[in-house]
Amino acid sequence: MNQKGGANDTCFKAIRNNILFKDFEKELLSEIASNFTEEKWPAHTCSSCYHLKHKFHIIISGRLKIFITDKETGREFTMFLLSKSDFFDVITLIEDCNHKIYYESLEEVRMLSTPTITMRQWFKKYPVLNQRLLPYIAKQLLSLEEYAVNHTLLEIPARLARLIIKNLNQESKKLEFINDLSNEEIANLIGSTRAVVNRHLQEFKNEGILKIGRKKVEVLNLPLLLKKATNHQKK
Repeated sequence: MNQKGGANDTCFKAIRNNILFKDFEKELLSEIASNFTEEKWPAHTCSSCYHLKHKFHIIISGRLKIFITDKETGREFTMFLLSKSDFFDVITLIEDCNHKIYYESLEEVRMLSTPTITMRQWFKKYPVLNQRLLPYIAKQLLSLEEYAVNHTLLEIPARLARLIIKNLNQESKKLEFINDLSNEEIANLIGSTRAVVNRHLQEFKNEGILKIGRKKVEVLNLPLLLKKATNHQKK
């Protein structure tokens, strides 16, 4: 379902609060917002880069996973989990090319979209957009670098421990952002399988590291979890 976003206050606020357009004059923001359309994806809506490569999206709410799948084995690798204020597709924004990635909404996702060609025109007209895009790309590259290092050098328990620590609220000791994901989705984030992740989560629970409830994970022993994250280097 699409809604015209030019006169929509939600659209204007989303553009104003996004890192790309922060500090732009109100009149310019209104003009930019008028070029966006609001989209809503119900939970578990899936699409490919091929179908979306002509549009640039900014997420308003919900989580969207970007993944690659092997059609022969059915195995998936989740490259990124995107949420509020994230945007995609950055690669086709920079270079008009095809890359075989897919998108799936983990719950209802609301986003704004505009033609990629329009975004490219804005990047030429407002050089500050390039300066703000580069740190975002660098963050994604570091995330992929971290995955490559972990997958090459670490055993699965260490990868799992690092993923938990990365998404841990330091004050409440509760897992956030990925706390309600299935074990299969967790496995896709660290390059493993559902059965293996389930086994190691139960080990963490039995060792007193985690308290696991329905869509709720709490860290009981952070020092031991940190040890798990560093003591399982591949031999």
